[in-house]
Amino acid sequence: MEEPQLLHSVTESVATVVIRHPAKRNAMTAAMWASLPPLLGALADDPAVRALVLTGDGGTFCAGADISTLQGSPLEAQRLAVAAEEALAAFPKPTLAAVRGHCVGGGAQLAAACDLRFAEEGARFGVTPAKLGIVYPSSATRRLVSLVGPATAKYLLFSGELIDAERALRTGLVDEVLPAGALDARVAEFTRILASRSLLTQAAAKEFADGRTGRDDHWHKAAAASEDTAEGVTAFLERRAPRFTWNVPRAW
Repeated sequence: MEEPQLLHSVTESVATVVIRHPAKRNAMTAAMWASLPPLLGALADDPAVRALVLTGDGGTFCAGADISTLQGSPLEAQRLAVAAEEALAAFPKPTLAAVRGHCVGGGAQLAAACDLRFAEEGARFGVTPAKLGIVYPSSATRRLVSLVGPATAKYLLFSGELIDAERALRTGLVDEVLPAGALDARVAEFTRILASRSLLTQAAAKEFADGRTGRDDHWHKAAAASEDTAEGVTAFLERRAPRFTWNVPRAW
């Protein structure tokens, strides 16, 4: 039996983190939750990484938290999950969840913490704490509401029912739905686009879109010190692809 773990690789400036726990449909153990923040920190510091994909091994994204980890200390298990979710949301480069199969409970929590979500037809989404008598974290609740609005968030949280990819697309939980077999190619194509764009623009836009305030001067100074704007304008005038060089400072 394969040990539950988070795998990662970096190809063409895109990091891929794979949730692997085949015995339990990629459910997250306490050790997996705890390992995600330091892994994300290392990838954020890697100048070769300009975007990140989170996905599940095989035909399932993540079936949630490994329920056996809730038997000892549910509050500690939730603390680990929230820390992982917040680390993913704070990752300073674009993040995309590539979803197949079930994306439920803690899996939906992780997917919602990504900037974007692409799903394959047949994917199913659910937020299921009401089935276990668990109080869903306030941070995760607010993030869900910001994606789908109060009504859909309440439907998901109150009922614990699963919705299909098409409904997830209509409500804003998912950004694109791809036919079976087309998800990997589309994710590779789109992340190549992300990696080719200005990370300066993306990092600033991510902060602003997520509601962080008081950083206008910081980003104006970063832009002034960067060569990205000059390169972008020059490349446009020369009708060539720009070569952006700004990267996230280490220990972000």
